[in-house]
Amino acid sequence: MTGSTGSILLIEPRRHVDARGWFAETYSTTRLAALGIDCAFPQDNQSWSRSAGTVRGLHFQRPPSAQAKLVACLKGRIFDVVVDLRVGSPSYGRSLGVELTDGGEQLLVPTGFAHGFVTLTDDVIVSYKVSSLYHPDAEAGLAWNDPALAIDWPLPSSGPIVSERDASLPTLAALNSPFVYEGGEPIGLARV
Repeated sequence: MTGSTGSILLIEPRRHVDARGWFAETYSTTRLAALGIDCAFPQDNQSWSRSAGTVRGLHFQRPPSAQAKLVACLKGRIFDVVVDLRVGSPSYGRSLGVELTDGGEQLLVPTGFAHGFVTLTDDVIVSYKVSSLYHPDAEAGLAWNDPALAIDWPLPSSGPIVSERDASLPTLAALNSPFVYEGGEPIGLARV
């Protein structure tokens, strides 16, 4: 997989537990290759969010700097969302959401998908590896609250905390997606 098959993978690294706590191998090119993931991750990113209800996304980079992402929640809990942006895909515009915790699971988001999350707790740290370096001129996004996406965001009663940039992203109808469906599976989640 080079990052555009449509399979969103929820990877659950094996933990070795003893009286001290636990140890887990969180990144192994050998294990990822066995899962069909052959992209390299030249950059790591982290975000810290102070409050529950913080929305980040929905973001992506345009080709040739498109990014697959390997996302993990290091502290707290998030509701992580991906949206299929591959023109011609049977699942174009559909979203998939999954809760990630500091329990160690990771979400692989292929290229061709917008990605974002909302924090479910205060004091959240999210880490993600990306398959292409950040390029400001390739930066793009999609409105997190576009009704056409029908995302059921678990927001607190106080409402979301959204950056000015994210609040001004276009809707799916206004987006000229640079991604093309090249076969493979429609959006779906596989646990490995």
